[in-house]
This record gives sequence, structure tokens and C-alpha cells, in this order.
Amino acid sequence: MSFDVSADAYDRLIGRYSQQLSAQLADLAGVRAGQRVVDVGCGPGALTSELVARLGSEAVAAADPSRQFVDAARERHPGVEIELAPAEDLPFGDDTFDAALAQLVVHFMTDPVAGLAEMRRVTCPGGVVAASVWDHAGGSSPVAPFWRAAHVLDLGAPDESGFAGTREGHLAELLTAVGCTDVEDAALASRVQHATFDSWWEPFMAGVGPAGAFLTGLDAHAGARLRERCREQLGDGPIVIAARAWAARGRA
Repeated sequence: MSFDVSADAYDRLIGRYSQQLSAQLADLAGVRAGQRVVDVGCGPGALTSELVARLGSEAVAAADPSRQFVDAARERHPGVEIELAPAEDLPFGDDTFDAALAQLVVHFMTDPVAGLAEMRRVTCPGGVVAASVWDHAGGSSPVAPFWRAAHVLDLGAPDESGFAGTREGHLAELLTAVGCTDVEDAALASRVQHATFDSWWEPFMAGVGPAGAFLTGLDAHAGARLRERCREQLGDGPIVIAARAWAARGRA
């Protein structure tokens, strides 16, 4: 899935949470000075920022299928090699990196097995492949209150609970399926406070991700009902959203 939205809109909905996951995923992958690492599905560059801080721009590469996100990531991270490409067709050679990381992207890959296999291909033997995905299946993602309200209203919301990697243990299963060894599970945590209900709701209106696309596809009446149900659930603010992401790492 390619996000045809601005980097700023993405940051307001998900970026504030993903920034808190970046150090945790890098720690899980054992990212350290002297390595060369690739950020697959980098988006506007939350994880890229963490990798640059640890390794320096010259030791980091990234790829994403969204032109707007690639442009934003390049502007934010001059010196980093950032390519416009999907995870399933990475423009890097075999055994190029010490680690390949994918933060909050496996569930949006057209073919998660192919995408993770590509990550393994570009990773040196013995290197690390690591990924994280929100706990959509367990209802602990940043957008869980939105989907709960949509389900109560019976609006035919498909949500994201059936996507790859969104249930506990599935990322580990996928890494094993592509031939990674020494696979380990983990859970990452993120907690964000929104000053008002409107500050929480407004980013959805930009059409970011499945939730935003669902909202913008509703008629005005249904959209207003959904907004009011979310407000009843969360209150007027401040609103604190605690989110969890499942993660896994394995050896190439």
C-alpha cells in the first residue's frame, strides 16, 4: 500500500507514535556503530532518524513506495540514500547490509513474504532482519478507538485486524517462513497525549491509511456519526492513547 498523503498528515496521525518505537526496534535489531543498515518502508523517516543518530547518514539507506514520503525523507535526511521502491523489489544488492528493518510496514506490503524475503536477501549472512507492526488484532493500536466506534455504528468498517503481522507471533512466523533463524518475538510500547479531541480527530480527515481512507469514503452524515461516537468514547481531552506494536527479529 502506498500512502498518497502528505508527510505532515502522516506525522500527525501515526508519526508521533512511531517515533517512540524507533529506538526500541533499533535496540531489538542490535543496531550499533560501524554497521550499515537499511530502513524498508521508511515513510517520512521516523526510524531513519534514529538510525542516522546511531550510525551516521553514510551508513543508512532507505526505501519507500510513496513519492511524497520519499521526498520528505530525503529533505529531512540529506546524505542518506533513499530510493523510491516497494519492499518486494528493493534496489540494493545481495548481502549489502548488516541489518534490514521495517517499522509499521509489513502489514501494508502487497506480499509480506516477498517483502521480508527481499529484506533477508539484502542482509549479510548472520545479519539481522527485524520488523514491527501495530497490535491491530488485539485492539491496541493508535487507531483502535476509531475502529471500535465504527464497529459499534455498524458502518461496514473492515479495520486492519486481519493484516499480516498484526497478531502476536505472526511476524515471527513470517520471518521463519523466509528462512531467518534464531527468531525472537517482542512487544514495543508507545504513549501519546492529545490536548483535545479535535487534535486527535483531525488527522483522520486527511485520509491517512486505512482508517483515514474509510472516513473520507463515508457520506457527511455517517462521518458525523462516527466523529460523535469517537468523542463520546474518548471525551473532549486531554486524551492519552497507549499503543502496542508486535515485533520480531531473526538472522539472515
